[in-house]
Amino acid sequence: MLVLSDISMYFGSLRALDCLSLSLNSGEIVGFVGANGAGKSTTMRIVMGVLTPNAGKITWKSVPIDAAMRRNIGYMPEERGLYPRMKVTEQLVYLARLRGLSAPASRASAEGWIERLGLAERRGDQVQRLSLGNQQRVQLAAALVADPELLILDEPFSGLDPVAVDVMSEVLLERATAGVPTLFSSHQLDVVERLCDRVAIIREGRLIADGTVPELQATATPRWRVVVQQAPGTAPIHSLADLPGFRVLADPAIGSDAAGNLVITAAGADEQQLLVLAQQLGTVRELGPVRRPLTEIFRKALTAPASANEPQKENRC
Repeated sequence: MLVLSDISMYFGSLRALDCLSLSLNSGEIVGFVGANGAGKSTTMRIVMGVLTPNAGKITWKSVPIDAAMRRNIGYMPEERGLYPRMKVTEQLVYLARLRGLSAPASRASAEGWIERLGLAERRGDQVQRLSLGNQQRVQLAAALVADPELLILDEPFSGLDPVAVDVMSEVLLERATAGVPTLFSSHQLDVVERLCDRVAIIREGRLIADGTVPELQATATPRWRVVVQQAPGTAPIHSLADLPGFRVLADPAIGSDAAGNLVITAAGADEQQLLVLAQQLGTVRELGPVRRPLTEIFRKALTAPASANEPQKENRC
């Protein structure tokens, strides 16, 4: 398990990270999201030893992380760290050898990831001659070629087409199934929401939210959405006055979908109560919780006053 404890980083008077604590468990995929300049890349560079924090500590499997342990981390920087004039295969073999693999093992691993990531037809090309999306695939292959125990990926989905996004997502899920934890940053919140076990939101160097997607989506009072197909000839429903039974539920919203079905959302602790009332109006086609999209959660977290997100100064590390 990777644990970052009370990490602070200053560049002169600029506070880049302020008492940031974060952890990754075995096989867990954690999305690390925040606005530009929030401290995501700085955090990853500290984990990799590129930067040294002013305060705090990092442990891997309960031991302070060192250079030897970092050799087992697959790192993908936001700025591509590839040799532009090297050919794809020879570059991956070279990087695998640097990480300690034998020549045959390096060659086999490089070829395997080239096939897996859809680069077989470009294996003999110089990296600089590849499209940005294919360069991104090579960068991921470089992070994976030495069979790392941990993945740290900075904007791995940047510049990828939807097919490449799906391929990369499948790879990360496979690695997670094998027990490899992944921390990745991304502005593609739909991918984060779909892929991650947990999401950490950073703002101005401080972690302001950390939890599973359902935990972050939860509201104080559960909200439910029910879709009802009304019988032909039934009077249309336009307002709360047409739904006397729904007064026991909070602030119902009434509308319709593309098929003309009645759509009602309402707040309440018991969705079965909503189901019973909806069945009086027609055939219930759908009933389920209303979940806030991660985009809404992210925007709210980043636009709320700082005092609403940050602990008081005396409670800082």
